[in-house]
Amino acid sequence: MQIYLVGGAVRDKYLEYPVREKDWVVVGSSADDLLSQGYKQVGKGFPVFLHPETHEEYALARTEKKSGQGYYGFDIYTGKEVTLEEDLARRDLTINAMALDNKENLIDPCNGLNDLKKKVLRHISPSFAEDPLRVLRVARFAARYHHLGFSIAKETLSLMKSLVDSGELKTLPAERVWLETEKALTEKSPQIYFEVLRQCNALKYWFEEIDCLWGVPNPPRWHPEIDTGIHTMMVLEQAAKITDDPVTRFAALCHDLGKGATPAHILPSHPGHEKRGIPIIVKLCKRLTTPRHYEKLATLCSEYHLHLHRIEELRANTIVKVLEATRAFHNPAMLEKFVQVCEADFKGRTGFENRPYPQATIIKQAYHACQSLDVQDLIAQGFNGSQLGEELHRQRVNLVKQLTNK
Repeated sequence: MQIYLVGGAVRDKYLEYPVREKDWVVVGSSADDLLSQGYKQVGKGFPVFLHPETHEEYALARTEKKSGQGYYGFDIYTGKEVTLEEDLARRDLTINAMALDNKENLIDPCNGLNDLKKKVLRHISPSFAEDPLRVLRVARFAARYHHLGFSIAKETLSLMKSLVDSGELKTLPAERVWLETEKALTEKSPQIYFEVLRQCNALKYWFEEIDCLWGVPNPPRWHPEIDTGIHTMMVLEQAAKITDDPVTRFAALCHDLGKGATPAHILPSHPGHEKRGIPIIVKLCKRLTTPRHYEKLATLCSEYHLHLHRIEELRANTIVKVLEATRAFHNPAMLEKFVQVCEADFKGRTGFENRPYPQATIIKQAYHACQSLDVQDLIAQGFNGSQLGEELHRQRVNLVKQLTNK
């Protein structure tokens, strides 16, 4: 039995990039051998085992043969005679097909180290096109390493387009699409994930509400970049500079989806796009099976982002309504995420990238002013139920009036 460190850990070691997790391949062994040594089997489609002490994943070396459609349409073989080279050759990209033995000698049959040095994402063989998930994976790697100067090889992008044209992208489980997307939202340049998917015609299959934004104009006065699709990518890029939180980044991605449904005869204006975007976001989240808190923040930001942009024009009563809509007094983190999305939206425009966003300070000052209220005092005065809520709102409005003189 021989054990090799493989995949991302090897790739990122040579990139001097943080190693997130370690995966191992076991050659010349069987499931019974590993189980007898205390490993715990967790894989269903193919045998994966957790080390009894480190709990890292160990997979038996395997080969794959296409036997049907989609992500699961493969026959897996894990006989003891399967070699390390055979296991590496079935992987997606050359940079993911390197291994280290127990003496840290590099095994690199697909020339991945050379592609690492060239900063190229390149497929290993034509069998790349057998797995539709690889389109999303390559887009995610492009998002991860874009800031390092990586690009996708032309022949790989061509193969991705062919795979998309085959229609197999539709066979992917929604949960798997969301898992790749959520991972992409945590990467250094998440906007690249969606740009690559659009480049190979894949965006329309799972993200039609985003794909349709390109070509939709905005008023040049407020959006020098004009195109809503370009603006959306700029907003996501700005959100990634502001926060690492994928929930906030997703909300930034979705904040203008209502513009994709603006009637053509009133373009480039988009009156009412804020509320119009809510059912569109809900539809997208349902398709992707996103967790509820993603949808909740995204719809909130869609409905109220223009309120924060115009906060200096708002009456105190409206400012308090926005604070209450964000549930800031119960969950301050929600307010912070909302403000971050709005700031990303403001800065995600050509020429606005480095401008200050004083609106963030104003709403936080209003929130802190309202925090001086003692709910227990109001309860002691006899307020309860709906009366308590109404009195809280009234006093919050008075406090914000004192702050803004409105």
